[in-house]
Amino acid sequence: MAMQNLQLTLETASANLALDEGLLAWAEANQSRDLGPPSLQAPSDIHGILRLWEPKQYFVVLGRSSQPQQEVDLATCRGDGIPVLRRCSGGATIVAGPGCLMYALVLGYPNSIQSLPDIGYIHQFVLTRMTQALSHLASGIVSVGTSDLAIPMSHIINNKGHKNKGQLHKFSGNSLRCKRTHFLYHGTLLYDFDLPKIGRWLRMPPRQPAYRSVRPHDRFVTNLPTTCDQLRHALIQGWQALQPLNDWPRARTAKLTREKFHEELGASIFNY
Repeated sequence: MAMQNLQLTLETASANLALDEGLLAWAEANQSRDLGPPSLQAPSDIHGILRLWEPKQYFVVLGRSSQPQQEVDLATCRGDGIPVLRRCSGGATIVAGPGCLMYALVLGYPNSIQSLPDIGYIHQFVLTRMTQALSHLASGIVSVGTSDLAIPMSHIINNKGHKNKGQLHKFSGNSLRCKRTHFLYHGTLLYDFDLPKIGRWLRMPPRQPAYRSVRPHDRFVTNLPTTCDQLRHALIQGWQALQPLNDWPRARTAKLTREKFHEELGASIFNY
């Protein structure tokens, strides 16, 4: 079976997050271990699922262990009507919405691995492949920090009129959820995002990678200079996800949406 792609955006943010987890549960239920990369050195024969989707509305997504009071401006989110959701994977809190292509990979562990692989192995494998897939869209794309993709933007001028020489600007944040036989790796790809909205709804994160250098959101993140269509094509080709996925776990996704989201802290926070 070749790598499959699912290009599907559901109506609500919660349903879209539920679908990512639903695909992982679906793969686990099938109990097939042939969905994984044989090695980091020979990733050309990968089997699994690549899902691509773009939100229709803005929302905030907490990582599995994120603290909303520390990481989110809850009052502003409530006032703006911005949902705050919690995904099943780790990582930091993000803002998603139009102009941000979301991707999800569901892959199995290689048959040669009898227990859960080192998390660093998974990050290295996926981000190496992502960097290769996107490299023709812009020069200098690198994997940095735990699970970020960034680009040097020496031409960007900061608010004091100085060029940010040598600084890397993040355009993609990613997170991981490991299960018994498969893992979910999903993330964001900013290409035409309204960047000031990030600083409006998020506080400065309590944990920051060294390369951030304590920069505020609007001086740390950027859009990759490309289009949504170019991004989609690059990922499908880069992962060789050439076979459309004609079925997806509708009932499981609906069940997850009903059962794993419940209102908390007023009308803004939902646990997932």
